[in-house]
Amino acid sequence: MATPPQITKEQRQAALVRAQEVRGQRAEIKAQMKKGDLRLSALLERAGTEDLVGKIRVLNALESLPGFGRVKARALMDQIGIKDTRRLQGLGDRQKAELLSRIG
Repeated sequence: MATPPQITKEQRQAALVRAQEVRGQRAEIKAQMKKGDLRLSALLERAGTEDLVGKIRVLNALESLPGFGRVKARALMDQIGIKDTRRLQGLGDRQKAELLSRIG
């Protein structure tokens, strides 16, 4: 088994700070969706160009929509054929169109 690369204490600390910033930015995006300030269509457009948005899991994005919870989001994903681990940047054109048509 390959050993992970050795990094300095400063590099590790910088990576931890960056990871915390990214989590905070994604939480803000999901909060905007929950309030209705950000629509799924806009999020899907941004997913193609912004790495931060593209790495959000589809399940998490759907759960952030008003009126959606884990059960409803998973049921919709199962109907469309999207796996639980899929990220927004990994959705195909058909899957995006199907999501948008069912959510309205």
